[in-house]
Parts: sequence; structure tokens; C-alpha cells
Amino acid sequence: MISTRLLSGAVVVNKVGSRFIFKSSKPDMANPNWVRVGFAFGSSAFLWGLLFKQHNTDIHEYKVRNGLD
Repeated sequence: MISTRLLSGAVVVNKVGSRFIFKSSKPDMANPNWVRVGFAFGSSAFLWGLLFKQHNTDIHEYKVRNGLD
């Protein structure tokens, strides 16, 4: 009986405590976070650059192996 009361109290405290952890707010569309936007576009451009570089390296290696170059 006592352990049930203790556990039920812990569940209530846990629910109240976790409510604020996952609280979300609406994003402000009028004032975007430019650091995050820049990081997103910058990392995307960097990955595309790596992709094209690797593609060109692979094409060159293919041509050398097959005697096309």
C-alpha cells in the first residue's frame, strides 16, 4: 500500500517534469534563425561538392583503367 502511494507520486512528478522538456513553440517565420539556415545550406553545398569531386575522380579512374584516356 505504501509502495503504491510512493510510485503513484513519482509518476505524477515525472509527468509534470517531462511536460516542460518537450514543450515546443511555433517558429517565428518573420525572423528566421540565420545561423541554422546558413549551416543547412552550407553543409548541403559542401556535401554536393564532395559528391561531384568523387564522381570526377571515379570517371577519371574508369577512363585510365579502360585505356580511354
